[in-house]
Amino acid sequence: MDPMNMIVAKNIRRLREENKLSMEELSKLSSVSKSMLAQIERGEANPTISTLWKISNGMKVPFDHLTVRPKTSYEIVNTSEIQPLLEDGGRVKNYPVFPDDENRRFAVYYLELDKGSYWESEPHLKGTTEFITISAGCVEISAGGQQFTVGRGESLRFRADSTHSYKNTGDETAILHMIIYNP
Repeated sequence: MDPMNMIVAKNIRRLREENKLSMEELSKLSSVSKSMLAQIERGEANPTISTLWKISNGMKVPFDHLTVRPKTSYEIVNTSEIQPLLEDGGRVKNYPVFPDDENRRFAVYYLELDKGSYWESEPHLKGTTEFITISAGCVEISAGGQQFTVGRGESLRFRADSTHSYKNTGDETAILHMIIYNP
């Protein structure tokens, strides 16, 4: 399995070329510097989740179009073989288990949030919904101007087309599964 930075590199280049965007145009649309975009496309950088959201929003494509792996007729995914996307200095690890593709309008993620970690997500495309289930720990999720405390065995659904955040408020690593539905 290719490392995630190489999958992201190939997908961004392909999408940019399909949309006939120069590196400079994508930089303006995404507010990500041209030099950072070049490093990402060469597979030399490990972009943060926030940077990838800026790029996906700039190209007006679902986030998962940047992280989708090549297709096969079946797929067994071992999270230990997936290079996670990192936030909060590596304290938030987001594993794209089944990224969205053009034939499926949802994506599945596995996340680990170290004790005290925090991640604020960029808004997703209009109408996007997130479904969160906590397997371990306790997470405070802010969405739509409200705060929710979600613990082990609990799930939360919310609109994700505005800024939202996740904070591990427990005493252990929080484990959560996320499904993102793209309309």
